[in-house]
Amino acid sequence: MAGVGPMSQDWEPVVFRKKAPNAAAKKDEKAVNAARRSGAEIETVKKATAGTNKAASSSTSLNTRKLDEETENLAHERVPTELKKAIMQARTDKKLTQSQLAQLINEKPQIIQEYESGKAIPNQQIISKLERVLGAKLRGKK
Repeated sequence: MAGVGPMSQDWEPVVFRKKAPNAAAKKDEKAVNAARRSGAEIETVKKATAGTNKAASSSTSLNTRKLDEETENLAHERVPTELKKAIMQARTDKKLTQSQLAQLINEKPQIIQEYESGKAIPNQQIISKLERVLGAKLRGKK
């Protein structure tokens, strides 16, 4: 830096200060207590929905009313009567028990029981396994 100009040093002190407290810090309990001790005025305002969950409860009544007005009956599809009779017939023709058939298709015996009683929700993979093992067409004529 030689020859660039006269060199001078700045001897004035540099002071670092904290920022003034923001709104959140002013609401801090310590700040409020300090203001009370110094005799400053403190304004307290209770919010209209303080301590309650009005936002959640207001929409709940709307949803409840929609559910009450809902008349559509929703239910899972069940095994049709033709299918359960076809499974039982094919199984008895092969002289298999429900548990033997279940072992052959790598499923639990309960699944075969549910299919034959009509309580199961139809699963195309299981039906195709049953068709393959029983050697019978169980689904509609394709």
